[in-house]
Amino acid sequence: MSSTETDVRTEARKRLQKQRDFTAHLVAYVVVNAMLIGIWAVTGAGYFWPIWVLLGWGVGLVLNAWDVYFRRPITEADVDRAVARDRERETGT
Repeated sequence: MSSTETDVRTEARKRLQKQRDFTAHLVAYVVVNAMLIGIWAVTGAGYFWPIWVLLGWGVGLVLNAWDVYFRRPITEADVDRAVARDRERETGT
C-alpha cells in the first residue's frame, strides 16, 4: 500500500469514527431528553424545565453535526496558502 493510499484510508477512518461518535451523541441526546420529558410529565407537567437541557445540549449537538458533516477538511492547497501568508508576513511584502 502506498503512503498516499494509507493517508487517504487514515482520513476516511477518522471521518467514519466522527460519524459514528455523532450517532452515539444523537442517541444519547434523544434518550436522556425523552427521560427528562417523561419525568416532567409524571411530576405534574408545569413549567417546562427540560427546555433548558434540550436547548443547551442541542446547541452542542448542532455544532458537532456541523463539524462532522459540513466542515470541509484541510487540504494541501489550504496549507500552501497558509505558508505563503506566513512568509509574506515575515518579509513584510
